Amino acid sequence: MQILVTGSIATDHLMTFKGRFADSLVVEQLDKISLSFLADNLEIRRGGIAANIAFGMANLGMRPVLVGAVGEDFVSYRSWLERHGVDCESILVSGTRHTARFVCTTDNDMAQIATFYAGAMSDARMIELGPIAQRVGGADFVLIGANDPQAMLRHTRECRTRGIPFIADPSQQLAFSDGPEIREMIEGATYLITNEYEARLTEQKTGWSSDDIAARVTHRVTTRGKDGVTIESPGVEPIHVGVAKVAKLADPTGVGDAFRAGFLSGLAAGLGHQRCAEIGSVLAAHVIETVGTQEYELSKRTFLRRLDEAYGPESASEIGPHLRCPRP
Repeated sequence: MQILVTGSIATDHLMTFKGRFADSLVVEQLDKISLSFLADNLEIRRGGIAANIAFGMANLGMRPVLVGAVGEDFVSYRSWLERHGVDCESILVSGTRHTARFVCTTDNDMAQIATFYAGAMSDARMIELGPIAQRVGGADFVLIGANDPQAMLRHTRECRTRGIPFIADPSQQLAFSDGPEIREMIEGATYLITNEYEARLTEQKTGWSSDDIAARVTHRVTTRGKDGVTIESPGVEPIHVGVAKVAKLADPTGVGDAFRAGFLSGLAAGLGHQRCAEIGSVLAAHVIETVGTQEYELSKRTFLRRLDEAYGPESASEIGPHLRCPRP
């Protein structure tokens, strides 16, 4: 099964300040604010929703096609993704803008000052999916993740026109989209993936009830943090899958992307929803134990052991033949 993963591709520039931002703020002078802080360290991490998902799928042995827009500064990041098995041939490279960038400084109080530069991500609206599907021999699914809003709408419309099943995953863009845009993004989706908060926000902004949304999408996948995930499908009882055991809590960034990567890998392997969610939950556990969204390493033996511990030997036995992790 061939899956195109569309959405943001970005780098995160993370700095720490050994002090308190609040100590440098003069309330009476906020309209004339001009501050600088001496950072102690800088970490540059690879990120972006689509890139994180594609990376996770590739590490499970899939061959995802990453679709998005980047700048000419993407060379080393591209090499990293390709080395891990991601198809980057259909990424649009802007000749005028840099790759999207998140720059954030965190102080001792965990207060943050951050800026997000969309940059080349805005050019994603120029990408047509038809030629990409033709290049890879067809598309069984297109995941439409958070991206330039016009790109998300274009991809959704094209999937409907071409009859390509799509997975609506608007996530972070829900806060910035209005009701009509959100309705268009999810109408007719084979899968709608949200967390609990996003599910409520979707209902609030669209004016649709939960039942209204269920009538417009085939399957609804709702992640619930420590309470696991629920998959609702027509004519069957909802499936609930609990979270996999986590050895340590290092960094929650990218956990949702990892779950999606595992879930999509299960779909690509032809597995049922229960097993798809179990793969997603174990991969999410790997990410939350690691600082950085793409810094974890997978071993098939360890992955299957964790599946067994969390969901039983039948889970590991059924999923095992479909995993092709880089390490045995």
